[in-house]
This record gives sequence, structure tokens and C-alpha cells, in this order.
Amino acid sequence: MSDSDGSATEAVSAVGVLTGVARSPTSRRAFIKGVIASGAAVPAAGFIMRGHGVTTAFAQTSGAVERLVTLNVNGRDRRVDVLPQETLSHTLRYKLGLTGTKLGCDHVEGLQGPNGELHKVQAAFVEELGPQCGFCTVGQVMSAVALLKANPKPSVDEARLAMSGNLCRCGAYDHYLRGVMRAAGEV
Repeated sequence: MSDSDGSATEAVSAVGVLTGVARSPTSRRAFIKGVIASGAAVPAAGFIMRGHGVTTAFAQTSGAVERLVTLNVNGRDRRVDVLPQETLSHTLRYKLGLTGTKLGCDHVEGLQGPNGELHKVQAAFVEELGPQCGFCTVGQVMSAVALLKANPKPSVDEARLAMSGNLCRCGAYDHYLRGVMRAAGEV
């Protein structure tokens, strides 16, 4: 096929992969991985072959129109082009370069010290082995910082109550609680 039919060829290849996976004796996990891989392969191939930026490739494949918006982030107004289906985290991380935005196990932007060192709460959480999978880490850190700002010397029960709004999938509540109490001794 010609270059103009490249996306059709990519779609046919993806369908072939899915058909092959579906017909072979395989696990549910392997099937799902195949679906995910083929779904990512089609847009990725168009991106690689055309050499456009992520935004342009995304807009071309979906037919979406970009929109210029102003976001106030960390006290600064920032103008950015976004796609209608784009998430805020994608915009913050990949268009504005604010990599502290939580997508997985990452860090909290804006809490670091003047030389880039961890905030006392973050350091205490690390010492107490609080962060596990990262799902709740940002919420735990922000709750602890807010608590210690309002009450620099909380009791264990006050800290437990302040942290109770965070769901931890790993069950590391006691680690986070000990981290709050450690930070209270250092803040």
C-alpha cells in the first residue's frame, strides 16, 4: 500500500494481532496485553512514521481540535493548547513540564527546600517506609503538611484523624502515622 494508506495497514495489522491472540490458547492476561499493545501500536506507528509532535499526532489520529486555555498553576497563569479529551495531569506533566503531578509513584512539586532537598514530611515518610505503591503518597504528604502547619505538635490521635481521609491500598497507615510523628519532632 502507499504511504497515504499507512494507517489502514496499521489497523489491519492490529486486527490481525488480536485475531491471532483470540484464536490461540492463551490466558486472559495475555489477551488483555495483546489488546493494549495493539491499541497503542496503531497511534504510535503513526507518530513514529510521520515524525510529528505528540500533540499533533494525537490531534491527527483523533480529529480533535486544540483549545487554548489559561491555567493558574503554583500562582502563575500559564497558557497552553489542550485537546478536548486530554487529562489535566497530561497537560501539566507533558505540556507544562510540571513532573510533580501525580500519575504513579512520583514526588510532590513545590514542597522541596531551596536546594531541592525533600520537605521534612517527605523525608520522615521515607525514613518510616511510608510510600509503597505511590497511590496515596501525595495525599498523605499534603495532609501531613497541612496538619503540621495548623498544629506543629499533634497527638497521635490528632494525626490519625487528620490522615484518615487518605485511602492507602498497601495498608501502610501506621508507617505514614509514624512519619507524621517523626516530622512533628523535626518541624
